[in-house]
Amino acid sequence: MSSLSEPFIRRPVGTTLLAIGLFLVGAVAYNFLPVASIPSVDFPSIRVSASRPGADPTIMSSTVAAPLERRLGEIAGIDQITSTSSLGTTSISLQFAIGRNIDRAARDVQAAINASLADLPTDLPTLPNFRKANPAAAPVLIIALTSKTMLPGAIYDVADTVIAQRISQVPGVGEATVSGADQPAVRIQLNPGALATAGIASDDVRNAIVNANGIGPVGTFDGSTLGETIAANPQMRTAAQFRDIVIKAANGNFVKLSDVATVLDATRNSRSIAWFNKQPAVLILITKQQDANVIDTVDRVKALLPELKQWIPGGVEISILSDRTGTIRANVEDMEWTLGATAFLVMLVVFVFVRRMTPTVAAGISVPLALAGTCAAMWVAGFSINNLSLMALAVSVGFVVDDAIVMIENMYRNLEDGMKPYQAALLGAKQIGFTVLSISISLVAAFIPLIFMDGIVGRLFREFSLTLTFAILVSMVVSLTVTPMICAHYIKTTVSPDATWFDRLVEGSLSRMVRFYERTLHIVLRFPLLTMLVFAATIALTVTLYIKTPKGYFPQDDSGLVIGSTRASPDVSFQAMLGLQQRIADIVMADPAVAGVGSSLGGSGGPGGGGANRGTMFISLKAPEERDGLTTQQVIDRLRRNLGMVPGIRLFMFAAQDLRAGGRQSDSNYQYTLISSDLDLLAKWAPIVAKRFETVEGITDISSDRDAAGLALNLSIDRKTAASLGVQVQDIDNALNNAFSQRQISTIYTQRNQYKVVLEVDPRLQGDPTALEKIYVAGAGDAQVPLSAVVKMERGLSPLSVYHQASFPSNTISFNVPDGVPLQTATDNILRAVEELHMPEGIRGEFAGNAADSQKTASKQPLLILGALIAVYIVLGVLYESLAHPLTIISTLPSAGLGALLALQLTNTPLTVIAFIGIILLIGIVKKNGIMIVDFALEGERHRGLGSEEAIFEACIARFRPILMTTMAALLAAVPLVLATGPGTELRRPLGITIIGGLIVSQILTLYTTPVIYLLIDRLRGADRPGRAVPEATPAE
Repeated sequence: MSSLSEPFIRRPVGTTLLAIGLFLVGAVAYNFLPVASIPSVDFPSIRVSASRPGADPTIMSSTVAAPLERRLGEIAGIDQITSTSSLGTTSISLQFAIGRNIDRAARDVQAAINASLADLPTDLPTLPNFRKANPAAAPVLIIALTSKTMLPGAIYDVADTVIAQRISQVPGVGEATVSGADQPAVRIQLNPGALATAGIASDDVRNAIVNANGIGPVGTFDGSTLGETIAANPQMRTAAQFRDIVIKAANGNFVKLSDVATVLDATRNSRSIAWFNKQPAVLILITKQQDANVIDTVDRVKALLPELKQWIPGGVEISILSDRTGTIRANVEDMEWTLGATAFLVMLVVFVFVRRMTPTVAAGISVPLALAGTCAAMWVAGFSINNLSLMALAVSVGFVVDDAIVMIENMYRNLEDGMKPYQAALLGAKQIGFTVLSISISLVAAFIPLIFMDGIVGRLFREFSLTLTFAILVSMVVSLTVTPMICAHYIKTTVSPDATWFDRLVEGSLSRMVRFYERTLHIVLRFPLLTMLVFAATIALTVTLYIKTPKGYFPQDDSGLVIGSTRASPDVSFQAMLGLQQRIADIVMADPAVAGVGSSLGGSGGPGGGGANRGTMFISLKAPEERDGLTTQQVIDRLRRNLGMVPGIRLFMFAAQDLRAGGRQSDSNYQYTLISSDLDLLAKWAPIVAKRFETVEGITDISSDRDAAGLALNLSIDRKTAASLGVQVQDIDNALNNAFSQRQISTIYTQRNQYKVVLEVDPRLQGDPTALEKIYVAGAGDAQVPLSAVVKMERGLSPLSVYHQASFPSNTISFNVPDGVPLQTATDNILRAVEELHMPEGIRGEFAGNAADSQKTASKQPLLILGALIAVYIVLGVLYESLAHPLTIISTLPSAGLGALLALQLTNTPLTVIAFIGIILLIGIVKKNGIMIVDFALEGERHRGLGSEEAIFEACIARFRPILMTTMAALLAAVPLVLATGPGTELRRPLGITIIGGLIVSQILTLYTTPVIYLLIDRLRGADRPGRAVPEATPAE
């Protein structure tokens, strides 16, 4: 019966052309693969926003957030629902189960919003809106617009009307968000004294403006021969036009708006501002779509900027504040160099062992062909070129040559037995085909649990696992087709052990190693009980080390962008906050590692949520070589020390990461959330827990989203007095709303955008509560009643923001973990500290975001290892048609786990998810030693009638050289991952450490434990009989 390889050996031209075709397809596919930092994970997340200018956080949470949450909470498939209510705004974040169709979820959200309209206040300026939001989407590009001649409001108008819209149209752009300053608007600042003198209520002014600024259809004349369109006065657009509106007319006297108010062209929100390097600016934050090529997207946006300059005023300058593609390009380029170094080292190993160019090429050809085939498969699967997929390709180089090495080594053995090259290749391919298939299929089996792993980390490593799977399967095909064809037609003789000095050196060294192994193996086989005790100790030590090794999450990426959130006292005014924010920005700008700073106040607040006492900061760092090699985290630590001297404000910073879970974006990377249905209980315990966090060892940047309550002025209405004076409670609300809420009362429509008319009292009366005495409200007979006559004022406290999680009041405490402290150590310390507080029944705490995902991932790791072992056992059992032999092969794995964990301990590296993937990889890599030994032993028993002890001894000696060669190839493939010093090494180093440690220890131990366990199992089966037939499974033939 011919083998699978025979048709390819007999048709060298066709095989060569097929190989060239595969390489060309892969090369073309590589150029079409999108580029990203990490694999694309589609977080099905939607953010719902609503505004009610002037409403305090408590009112926003009860009148806007609660009705929306009640309806939104009924949607199927929601994992988490959180909300933040601050002055005048509510933001609700909905995070759906990964895999939920985001478009269908969006339709459900719209239906829920429609259902909640009946319960929402009628005075919302706009209906609640929603957008798809990815909580992991850090800006890939931040653009700053500045001008020495234009006001920030005019710059914002340019950004909002022209630039953001055009950038949003660029393929690959997910969202372009404008922050800093606000849209131009006509502001009407009432003079309460003049209104009272004229007997005009503020609501009369509002109604007069609304009525005077209407725009709508007025019809047409349609005569017998001509038709004419009727056009009324055009809508007013400037402050000068609004000043002439008549508010009141009596007895031939007219009161114009300019008589009772100051009307000026200004901005919609006067409490919003941004800076770029100390200069007033407008910032545009650009995120990419989930599946977009980040480098292409940013390049397209940059290419558009010169064209946009033709559409904007000449005084506006466009600057790049932050460009994430710099670090991503550097990461990918560094990983490509690492891939090249890996391929070179692996080829070097092959050359040292075979010492001739032809067999080196025969083995080495599998590397470019496997990589090309993998790239083609990645393109079909919709994957990207990123740190993880390139890491998978680099690791795969180490074992894609394994199959070819095994094939070539077997052919050389046949040549040494006196066969001709062609026959040696044919028989060698037939003999070894089943071994190659076993190694490859069982290697893929180890990744099956990873491929089906759920959650965020599962989605990330699905691409990693499938990329490896593609590489293994392609290399298997190449090893069964191209490699034996090259061997049959181009290798003519065996390698002489003494033809050159290099041959003598290598062969002498290898012969000494084989002889040493032969002597020590004799000794080990005489003491099987002692060997089994060593094996048992290995398992026990591996389990102990696994339990004791601290678990980490995803390694922190050195992104070169720091996202900061400033926090001041809850009773700080906007003007005082301006000064504090600028002092912080000045200190940050003075740091030699900082390239630029974007800073903003107002708007949506900071990463930790809205609030009048919060701001946002984007800090762009110089290239690593320009900051003395300091990592982003080290720069943050230095800034933190320098910023301690500014009283009254704190800056919380974290390096922008591509992996950030959870609906609530906080001041720091990790989160712990307190939830209670009792708001008073939460208010009592939240500061106690936050205070306790400050004493917990191993955490820093502790920040609570529950500020100490800000100052509040509580107005108590005297309803009897109000009734006697003819004052309605609603009129009091309207008078206050008109005066202090920046109330948007009318819309100005233009061809490009829509602008607001804002009503407020004179700004000089907005800084002091005594101004309430000058506010009047309409009473009986158009009399103007002083507000102080019907209300009493009391000083009190009120929260600046109200937070909900799962519709319950919540408080999130965020924290960072310093360099060198594993996340599990920090979370364990936190849990112990919280337990010591003995919180009452009605309040509970839980980790959220990345910290929760890390806990979930760590708890599943033992199950994943068990799943990988079971998958490998089942595949091997099917291939060998045996229940016993797979146990011998799997017995090689505990030593690999021990080596990996010891390496992590020695290098003080936590068991992050990357390091854990290294352990799963070892399950696939290390068991090939067992396969090669067991295969050869079974062949000796079946075909040559050897006893089991003689067969396994001969197998160990005969397979020592290919085992050493394949292990060295896999080990050296991991060396560049550990030694690399460029960007992105934080991700790659743990993988290299685990692979190197696991391979070194397993290589030493399994060469001795495998034969002992093989004999033990054989004796237990009563199978110590020479020539015992074993069912032969040969799917490769």
